[in-house]
Amino acid sequence: MHGTARVISVSRRPASHRAWWPAGLAVVAAGWGAQQFTPLLLMYQARLHLSATTVQAVFGLYVAGLIPGLLLGGPVSDRFGRRRVMAPVLGLSVVATALLVLGGGSVGPLYAGRLLTGVAGGAAFSAGAAWIKELSALGPSGGAGHAPRRLTVAMSAGFGLGPLVAGVLAQWAPAPAALPYVPHLALAAAALVAVLRAAETRPGDRSPASRGLSGPRGPRLPELRERRFRLVVVPLAPWVFGSASVALAYLPEVVRPRLGGHALVFSAVVILLTAFAGILAQPPARRMDGASVRLLATSLSLVVGGLLVAALAAAVVRPSLVVVAALVLGAGYGCCQVYGLSEVQRMARPEHLAGLTAAYQAVSYIGLALPFPLAAAGRLASPGVLLLVVAGLAALTLAWTAPRARPGTSADRRRAGRRPRG
Repeated sequence: MHGTARVISVSRRPASHRAWWPAGLAVVAAGWGAQQFTPLLLMYQARLHLSATTVQAVFGLYVAGLIPGLLLGGPVSDRFGRRRVMAPVLGLSVVATALLVLGGGSVGPLYAGRLLTGVAGGAAFSAGAAWIKELSALGPSGGAGHAPRRLTVAMSAGFGLGPLVAGVLAQWAPAPAALPYVPHLALAAAALVAVLRAAETRPGDRSPASRGLSGPRGPRLPELRERRFRLVVVPLAPWVFGSASVALAYLPEVVRPRLGGHALVFSAVVILLTAFAGILAQPPARRMDGASVRLLATSLSLVVGGLLVAALAAAVVRPSLVVVAALVLGAGYGCCQVYGLSEVQRMARPEHLAGLTAAYQAVSYIGLALPFPLAAAGRLASPGVLLLVVAGLAALTLAWTAPRARPGTSADRRRAGRRPRG
């Protein structure tokens, strides 16, 4: 109760509709740092003579840092304050980028840099999501309702613009292993200054209630045991970023023989198209009713269709088909994200929303590691065949989840009984 009163006192301070910008800029910087490395995969493979499996392992190590960052960033910021988490997280992001700069001559710093990038990104995304919502509420009436869209725009702007700028600099500027990272260093420094001046919406509160803890075992989320979460949300979640990762990290390498000297900028453009297709798909997805079976079917059907186009692109080695696959897979990523988050929001009790969202995000980001097993299995089958197998797995996921997502289960009735009527 004491912690709640302190938060309310902060929310009464006058603020404009731009109050959320510092937190948004921090999320942009984190997203930029997360994806700036991706279009440079082909450069490192050639420069350091790395196998495709090693390159995808470096890319996928980001996930190993991202998941604990996601799960810890939000709760720690609940306890100590948003600014006290976001400021050091931005500093860690700068350290991670500095390590990537050192990776131009050795793969070791690349491993370390990608791991720290994941930790920083995960903490920034989870703490930043809460801070954007709270800062939005400080602005004009109804501002909190814009928070999900603002978070999506901030993340996607970083995901899309970071690799585009890095890819263009690596393609045509001098020092291709160092100069592409300079814009992120400048952006992170600017974000740090903005964060230090931003309003604190969660003053440090160490009470068990504010931390969402119920004992030494940490947060308890009974929703994790619900049948719908286990049988629908969890199977869907890896396809959110699994679909996008095929487009942004796997397909450019498959068609590299047809790209000539423009491999890096092609990879950057594919990443940008994937990210913004995801943004454009979200408004119509919301109009379908976020947690409807129709949206689930549409989302996974887009993933299946995109993977089939990707398989064809790999079989005929056609860059134009990679662009088409990126657009379809990006739309699938956006729709899957809307469905998954909508399910979580309907399922979670108010006091468990942040924790359940972080758990869902942790499962969804596992999909970023998909290019690694695809690269490792390259000796067993061609990329086209492997992508057909992945498309089959996505189709099986659709066949499994759709019947179990229909309303009328006991869990649905319990949730309906908790909702106020009228």
